[in-house]
Amino acid sequence: MNREAVVTEALGLLDEVGLDAVSTRRLAKRLNVEQPSLYWYFRTKKDLLAAMAQAAMEPHAAEPLPAPGDDWRDWFADNTRSFRRTLLMRRDGARLHAGSSPAGDLDRIRRKMEFLVASGVRERDAQMAMLAAGRFTVGSVLEEQADVASGDGAETPADLPDIDHESAFEAGLALILNGLVHGT
Repeated sequence: MNREAVVTEALGLLDEVGLDAVSTRRLAKRLNVEQPSLYWYFRTKKDLLAAMAQAAMEPHAAEPLPAPGDDWRDWFADNTRSFRRTLLMRRDGARLHAGSSPAGDLDRIRRKMEFLVASGVRERDAQMAMLAAGRFTVGSVLEEQADVASGDGAETPADLPDIDHESAFEAGLALILNGLVHGT
């Protein structure tokens, strides 16, 4: 057993039972070890959840960074969509990610910001757009995963059209991007 194996099993447990039911007791049982042995790898459940959140974001972190000459609008939209897809890969992925710190991703975030600024986006606008897109994405996925968990579709008032989650996400992303375009 090693730290990576513990995180992998914890993510498997998350997918099976959901975030509220993930516990070190259940994880230890799943790993066929005594619960205190997990403290060798993670001092607290919070530390375990942070490692799980980081590991769950690996597909997004593996996406290529923007390159000079890339269209920043296309990159921004693709980056945000990648973030959404990654959150949706795990049961309660948005809840796991919400409030986590991107400690392992700070260099990538800095390089993304530098790309936007080099593309002509004002630094403050780039910061706020990345923050808004990230929070919008997490919120959208929270709603989507809550609907899946409850087994119900979102209730829509009679005077509003039925909008699927992906369409709603794309519409919100377009609003953020259009606001950013008009700000440059």
